[in-house]
Amino acid sequence: MKFYFAPMEGITGYIYRNAHAKYFGHVDKYFIPFIAANQHGTLSTKELHDILPEHNKGLVVVPQILTNNAEDFIRTAHQLKDFGYDEINLNLGCPSGTVVAKGKGSGFLVDKVKLELFLDQIFATSPTKLSVKTRIGKEDPEEFYELIQLFNRYPMEELIIHPRVQKDYYKNTPHMQVFQDGLEVSQNPVGYNGDIFTTRDYERFIRDYPSVDQVMLGRGLLTNPGLINQITQDYTLDKQVFKAFHDKLYRDYQEELSGERNVLFKMKEVWAYMIWIFSNPEKYAKKIRKAQRLSDYDGVISSLFEEQNLVEGVGFANFKK
Repeated sequence: MKFYFAPMEGITGYIYRNAHAKYFGHVDKYFIPFIAANQHGTLSTKELHDILPEHNKGLVVVPQILTNNAEDFIRTAHQLKDFGYDEINLNLGCPSGTVVAKGKGSGFLVDKVKLELFLDQIFATSPTKLSVKTRIGKEDPEEFYELIQLFNRYPMEELIIHPRVQKDYYKNTPHMQVFQDGLEVSQNPVGYNGDIFTTRDYERFIRDYPSVDQVMLGRGLLTNPGLINQITQDYTLDKQVFKAFHDKLYRDYQEELSGERNVLFKMKEVWAYMIWIFSNPEKYAKKIRKAQRLSDYDGVISSLFEEQNLVEGVGFANFKK
């Protein structure tokens, strides 16, 4: 099985990726949070820092592009090629309302005529291999049966399917029958993304879909950074290793970002997921959210690691709602 780390906007940037790789690793590909391709061909400072080779040493990373304009995509693809990338991922999965309102991400799935013209152009002229991460539609899972026929026309490096529609966001149950149907008819290699939070979830998935050999983990891996190790090595997540991972992440954000507020914001984003791997997480989650100074934050984190244990599965029922 190949394990991929999903691109999580605002969280899995190069600082997070490097900390994760140092203490946990076993990721076959880290997907970089999307680059918003534009007509000017410019990259934001954050996007540039994220793709710089010196910020991704020793990692296999795949940049992702979000756009519905083929010329903008190709322009950005050439820039990424110049940085040494040989694979680019197209984002057809983002469910964010602001993205969808612009006809991008999973919002692009609605206009199949425009999507077909777009795919014709990028697959004809892209300087790199192309993979696609997609949802199964915007409103109705039945939309995917037309989409998969369209996708079959193009030589994708892989098609990573998150079997929810846009309006599901991350709620409701993934539409696994639609995933199964897509798996059976796809002319491209298929990967899976969605709701693998524990080793039990993974074991259930491979039992039901033994032909799949690529799994992308997102929220489950953010919550439990050692999840792949547990799956592949019967690894027990060590609290001291977890603390060292946290400390590197925290320290690197302080070196990169200016002001306590910005550092706190980044750490609070991460803890929105990680807190659920601890026993009795609720009161600590509340204190982390309320922290206004790094000194307040330090006290909460110190107490959390001293007083609570890492227990896979305890908080996941709340997290998954």
